[in-house]
Amino acid sequence: MGKEQYFYNPKSLTYEKLKKSRMFIFLRIFRFLLIFVAFAAIGIFFAYTFFDSPKERMLKREIAQYEFQFTLLNDRLDQVGSVMKNIQDKDDNIYRVIFEAEPIPSSFREAGFGGVDRYARLDGYKNSQIIIETTKKLDRITSQMVIQSKSFDEVFDMARNKSLMLACIPAIQPIEKGNGRIVSGYGMRYHPILKYRRMHWGIDITAHSGTPIYATGNGVVNFNGRKGGYGKTCMINHGYGYQTLYGHMKTITVRKGQKVKRGEIIGYVGSTGLSAAPHIHYEVIYNNKKVNPVNYFYNDFTPEEFEKVLELASRDTQVLS
Repeated sequence: MGKEQYFYNPKSLTYEKLKKSRMFIFLRIFRFLLIFVAFAAIGIFFAYTFFDSPKERMLKREIAQYEFQFTLLNDRLDQVGSVMKNIQDKDDNIYRVIFEAEPIPSSFREAGFGGVDRYARLDGYKNSQIIIETTKKLDRITSQMVIQSKSFDEVFDMARNKSLMLACIPAIQPIEKGNGRIVSGYGMRYHPILKYRRMHWGIDITAHSGTPIYATGNGVVNFNGRKGGYGKTCMINHGYGYQTLYGHMKTITVRKGQKVKRGEIIGYVGSTGLSAAPHIHYEVIYNNKKVNPVNYFYNDFTPEEFEKVLELASRDTQVLS
């Protein structure tokens, strides 16, 4: 306690000890405690503001380590993304091309996933952005891996059925080599009957009337009858996106729905429809688009002979139909 206090009593002409009341003592103690609490609060404020506690220092070290690990994880995900892109390019431009399959559209490979609130649970934290971006990359790569896995399953099935597919794809001339002659190819040509230039969607092979016409690949006859200027026409669906058309036939020996094999006789050369002479008009249709048939004669010719056929078919000659 503080020193004792005295006061001068003019009546007794003496100094008397000042008696302190309980209230006075209480106020003194309260003031002391108040000052102590104030200084303690100020001390705690400065301590927590400018100095870290051991626990805080430990937590900050852990957070810094997490940030570093997230950065490394992002870099590794970028590397995985690059590898995935390389696999996708090979799949689209090599594997699927070999088996004549359509590449997977990039819009499908990069398709979005989830809704706008998919990552809401990760928001609201100091490092939310890096956590969300890392999660997005992981989800995107996972989705691409699922799509790529399904694509490889398709390629595997196509490889397993390669021999069947090769037997179905048109690969020979519809007329036996030596029994006919290519007189006009695919492209803009002058029509002998209509008397103007127009697109010639196939190839004309002249031959004697009654010369056998062969199926150029395994398939099913899906048309048998007259077809406008083509005259008597036979069409075969080979599957895998391929169809072939044989026009101006004299007779057709197969019926609609009948299965045929490559090299099987399907009819005979004639001059029906808009035709100037006996010949076969032959077309190849791939995925509903007419393509140059001469590119599918590779089974009948040596490389040197095929070069000559390509040159002959490219000449701007008059067609027979």
